[in-house]
Amino acid sequence: MKSTVESLSPTKVKLIVEVPFEELKPSLDAAYQSIASQIQVPGFRKGKIPPQVIDQRVGRGPVLEEAINDALPKLYSQAVQDNQVKAIGRPEVDVTEFNDKESLQFSAEVEVRPEITLPDLEGLEAEVEDIAIADSEVEEQIEALRQRFGSLNPVERAVADKDYITIDLSASKDGEKVEEAQATGLSYQVGSGQLLDGLDEAVTGLSAGESNTFVTQLVGGSLKGDDVDVEVTVTAVKEQELPAFDDEFAQTASEFDTAEELKADVQARLERGKRLEQAGEARDAVLEKILTLVDVPVPDGLLTDELAARKENLEQQLGYSGMSFEQFLEGEEQTQEEFDEDLKKRSEDAIKAQFVLDLVAEQQELSVNDQELSEHIVRHAQRSGVSPDQFAQHAVENNLVPSLVSEVVRGKALAHLVEHAKVSDASGNVIELKTLQPDGTYADPEAEVAEAPAEEPAKA
Repeated sequence: MKSTVESLSPTKVKLIVEVPFEELKPSLDAAYQSIASQIQVPGFRKGKIPPQVIDQRVGRGPVLEEAINDALPKLYSQAVQDNQVKAIGRPEVDVTEFNDKESLQFSAEVEVRPEITLPDLEGLEAEVEDIAIADSEVEEQIEALRQRFGSLNPVERAVADKDYITIDLSASKDGEKVEEAQATGLSYQVGSGQLLDGLDEAVTGLSAGESNTFVTQLVGGSLKGDDVDVEVTVTAVKEQELPAFDDEFAQTASEFDTAEELKADVQARLERGKRLEQAGEARDAVLEKILTLVDVPVPDGLLTDELAARKENLEQQLGYSGMSFEQFLEGEEQTQEEFDEDLKKRSEDAIKAQFVLDLVAEQQELSVNDQELSEHIVRHAQRSGVSPDQFAQHAVENNLVPSLVSEVVRGKALAHLVEHAKVSDASGNVIELKTLQPDGTYADPEAEVAEAPAEEPAKA
């Protein structure tokens, strides 16, 4: 078999392949055997019909056609391997010349990974925002902690904001009850906005035993999005009493003896979280900077697939949330044209990033071990709300393991780039990322070296 490669564009090539007829013999034999098992000829057992009889009964043409269909995928794969073509997606194959007992000639156009030249990325500079923790953030965390230890006390007064109430709801449409929208004994905090639009206004000012009716739209069921009349009845009113933030509370709610120590711990935890957020910003900033320095052509077919996948994912998310696409655009303050342009830009950047990270991983000879893959599967499973075993089985059955491996390798490639970059905050302080731990603390490099086990001597 002979094959050559013709470059059509930075992201597409054309393979031209010529195959001597004798190399098609295995596929030709397989075609005769396949057809022999499908037809019946008097005097011959099924599957034992000689080729010449098949030629007489079926014709040579169908045999050759089946042989070519069997051979083409293998021949194409061999040509890709022989020419070291980094193919992406499915090829467009065209049989250009073939006659019985003569050589087969075909061409295959396929998209390929573009050739990328990376500049010297050592010491690449990027900038992120300063870490800033507002007093209000600390107070918000303390308030949440106080609420965890607060108590609900019944009150004999009208409903006010932040009260905890028990309610019955009954929805009707044109005077008829909506059976799927009836509920009793619901617990609700006024002002949380977690049930129905207009509910907070309807219950405010009511006392236990009183009712009110308001118009709203249902968020689910057969009448989702329709205007309905909802009668709400308040059956109980409670207010939350919060403990004072003092030393006694600190001893009850934490391992600290004083309120000041507890507050300092809250501040420290917020700072650790901000460090992790800053590390994420650093990864984005470094990758964004690299993409401005590297010319990365994007294959049209790959871009089309990426756009389709992102749109499908958005449609699923909107479906789960009960939001229309028009409402989504309104919330994003975008027109359809602006959304399409933004989606295309993000898709192109994602593809470019994959190509760059794959090249970095190849140059750094990065790989994935079983533990790293298992940890990645666990994270995916947690996000999907399934067990790791279920997610792993799904990945194997749907051939997703290579994709998961690529995700881990690209993550390691990006980590390598970030660790060798110079990332500073807006104030000019260099951000330490090499020793940042998953909990937001910094590891002690000297301690890690001291604790590292000595290498075992090589065995003879």
